[in-house]
Amino acid sequence: MSTRLKIWLSTTLIYLCFFAWYTDMQGPLSDAEVEQFVATMTAAGREPEEIAMVEQFAREDSGRQFLMANNVDYNENPPYVEGAEPGEDADQLMARYMEHMFPALLARASHPAVMGPAVFRAMDLAGIEGAQQWDMNALFRYRSRRTFLEIVTNPAFSGKHDFKAAALDKNIAFPIEPKLYLGDLRLVLGLFLLALTALIDSTLMSRKLKNMQTAKAE
Repeated sequence: MSTRLKIWLSTTLIYLCFFAWYTDMQGPLSDAEVEQFVATMTAAGREPEEIAMVEQFAREDSGRQFLMANNVDYNENPPYVEGAEPGEDADQLMARYMEHMFPALLARASHPAVMGPAVFRAMDLAGIEGAQQWDMNALFRYRSRRTFLEIVTNPAFSGKHDFKAAALDKNIAFPIEPKLYLGDLRLVLGLFLLALTALIDSTLMSRKLKNMQTAKAE
């Protein structure tokens, strides 16, 4: 097997492994899976309205990735939460929440896609009162609804979510399935590996041609 072929096969294998991990190949949630998630939330004592919403979200599953859009306004005087130090501000409470979320997300090929502070109040607002001011926006990519439910139905999530609730004055979070998502890491990594492999291949070919020309000259 030639060196060039080994290089192309190696990068192709790397990409296929990443693609298989990053993509939920199991398709939409089955009825049995939905019922198991509902049973877990019921046993944990979650509110009936929350359980009903999550069940509907699960039963309408397409099997695709989705982004959770979050508009966040921090609480300037958050209440005390058990497990936190007295006087912790919203940033500190949110950090406690994310200490759980980040490992849970990254272990399941989910991650922040966009995060940033608001630099001005809402510039276009219609049909809603009290939504002029926000502190930040964040988009989180989830591999699938299955992945999302694995995280939020975990009993460990319930206590950690109290930190988030205390940190927020108001919050709007809703899921979207992107039709156009140029930041998809499958696309980004694919283009990067293609460019890198082509560069290495062309460099090797240039050296080979140069060596052949040198040998002929001698």
